[in-house]
Amino acid sequence: MRVSIAGRHMDVSDALKSHIEEGLDKIRTHYDRAMEADVVLTVEKHRHIAEITLHANGIRIHSKDSSGDMYASVDSVIDKLLKQLRKYRDRISKYEPRTIRDGREFVHQVIAADDSEDGGAETSAASRIILREEISMKPMSADEAVMQIELTEDEFLVFHNADTSQVNVLYRRRDGSYGLIEPKI
Repeated sequence: MRVSIAGRHMDVSDALKSHIEEGLDKIRTHYDRAMEADVVLTVEKHRHIAEITLHANGIRIHSKDSSGDMYASVDSVIDKLLKQLRKYRDRISKYEPRTIRDGREFVHQVIAADDSEDGGAETSAASRIILREEISMKPMSADEAVMQIELTEDEFLVFHNADTSQVNVLYRRRDGSYGLIEPKI
């Protein structure tokens, strides 16, 4: 695991670094896919603030806490991260994918723009398709789709919404939230 520790308005001592690394070893034993952790320690007057952002297998978990002592803040943040990881792991273990027979086949097409001067009146639609892909979509709820897109690094996910029986598109926004496109009938 790659760990980067930064201090704002303070110098990070070797003892504090080793305390943080020992705490992150607890996370490593519970969740072995943790790739990198960014730790930011800040002192503002009498508040000692610890922030840890954990990047693991396509997910991002962030936790922040403050107290009067930096060691207590670090311990509290690590406990929060462990709770979040347990919650995420339980959510994954409870996830039950739909059966194959519930899946539906849809055709995905990418159409190229026509750059000819006459506006493409002579070319047919079939000659402009540059990629055709068939995907099998399993019915899932919007929450299951969010979990699925969190596990991958894809920008969007096309899925069959089990609640509405329609094809929906879930996409990742720049601010880290998700958008859902539903057809209007």
